[in-house]
Amino acid sequence: MVLSESREPVAAVPAAMVTRRLVLRPPRDGDLDALVALYADPAVTRFCAAATPQGRDATRNQLQAWMDHWQARGFGHWAIAERERPEDLIGFGGLMHRSVAGHAGLFLYYRITPQAWGRGLASEMAQHAFAQVFEQRQEPSVVAAVLPSNAPTRKTLEGLGLRLKGTLSDGPGSAAALLYELGADRWATLPRAEPEAVAFAA
Repeated sequence: MVLSESREPVAAVPAAMVTRRLVLRPPRDGDLDALVALYADPAVTRFCAAATPQGRDATRNQLQAWMDHWQARGFGHWAIAERERPEDLIGFGGLMHRSVAGHAGLFLYYRITPQAWGRGLASEMAQHAFAQVFEQRQEPSVVAAVLPSNAPTRKTLEGLGLRLKGTLSDGPGSAAALLYELGADRWATLPRAEPEAVAFAA
C-alpha cells in the first residue's frame, strides 16, 4: 500500500506478469499510440458493445481512467504483448469496475489486433484476470457485454464459463447487448486451462 498526495492509501501497482504465451502489464502513458492505432482499425471496433473513444484526446482520457483504476484498486486492464516480443503490444484487456447501461459490475474487456486473432490469446488473458479477482481478491462475480451478432466473442465467453444472464441497452435507438456472467462459485468448479502466471523479468 502506498500513499497518494492527499495521504489517502491507494493500492500498489504490481509488476508485469507472464503467462504461457503473453506478457501482461499495467498500462502506461507511452501506450497511447498503440491504443489509438488499435481503435482506428474498423475490424477491431466493428462489434464493440460499448462506444469506442473517437480521437486522440478521448483515447488518452480512457487510458488515464485505466491507469487510475490500477492505482485505486491494484488491478485492471492490461497492456498485452506476446512473450517473444514483449515490447510490441497486440492489445489491451482485463477487468474493471464500471457501470454499463445502468448495470454496475466487474466487466471483462479486451481488444486484440486482428493479426493475433484465432489463437486463444484473449481466453488466456481472461483466465488470469479471473484468477486474480476470484482467488486473490474474493470478488463475487464478473460480467461481460457483447453484441448478439458478435459470434466469436460469444463463443469465447461461453468457453470461459460465462453464462447468458440478460440484456443491456443504453436507451431507445441503441443496440441491445447481451450480458454474460460468471460467479466465483462456478469459477471454482471449472478446470484450469492455463498454468499460474509468474512475475515478468525484462
